[in-house]
Amino acid sequence: MEITIDKNEIENYQKLDEIILKYKAKNGMLIYILKKAQDIFGYLPIKVQSYISEKMDIPISTINGVVSFYSLFSQEPTGKYTIGVCLGTACYVKGASDILEAIKEELGLDVGETTHNKMFTLKATRCIGACGLAPVITINDDVYGRLSPSDIPSIIHKYTKNS
Repeated sequence: MEITIDKNEIENYQKLDEIILKYKAKNGMLIYILKKAQDIFGYLPIKVQSYISEKMDIPISTINGVVSFYSLFSQEPTGKYTIGVCLGTACYVKGASDILEAIKEELGLDVGETTHNKMFTLKATRCIGACGLAPVITINDDVYGRLSPSDIPSIIHKYTKNS
């Protein structure tokens, strides 16, 4: 498959080439390379997956299998902030579904969607290992726990006022 690189993307592909060159020969580095590629491009469209496949001599089916299996990866553009609502057992029992509904209502979107202004993407996640803080959400690397639906507007506001 021939991959056409737009002139606006050259710098990103050069960064990706450096990462692939550095880690290609090391066993078990595919997920790391994919994570770095996602950091560069913001997501992993099939074009980027094909490029990695070609450069690493790994079948595209393997690359796509990894990307589609792990919730860490996105094949669609995401917002500046990704909100993850933990739906693991402890969080679910403590009201995570109510938290999820409050976020949906506040942002006007559903799980897997991104706001029109590309500010927020909403994801449902499995246990994040903060069961003592249930129910928990993450916004990028920030963790919020012991939440009630009434906490959601002020948390969201922190991110909208800073952008």
